[in-house]
Amino acid sequence: MTNEQVLDACKAAISAWQQAFNSQDAAGCAAQYAEGTVMEARPFGTFTGREEIQAFWQNIIDQGFADVDYTEVKWEPIEDDGFILTANWTMNKAFGVVHREHWKIQDDGKARLVFDDFEVQGER
Repeated sequence: MTNEQVLDACKAAISAWQQAFNSQDAAGCAAQYAEGTVMEARPFGTFTGREEIQAFWQNIIDQGFADVDYTEVKWEPIEDDGFILTANWTMNKAFGVVHREHWKIQDDGKARLVFDDFEVQGER
């Protein structure tokens, strides 16, 4: 894959995650993570693997959080098969930053998160 194809796959993957979240689909959110991914969700804690990650997003959705959007998105290539994303994010009831999302091409040719570190910085 060229760098451009890898980036396109990463952008498609984050779009799929955002659509799943905004459709209140925690399983769809978790599907964008590779098996065994570690997610640092500050200040909530660390969640490892799709099952824990899905439960985290289900809990957030159940509390009425919705309408995630990203601004000031930056993509930095890492190795030959991935990109690091940093961004600011907003939801209907909170805002914060993505410190580091590592999106990496998987065996099926799709990009998935292999590491996620984000922070809630306040309520709206």
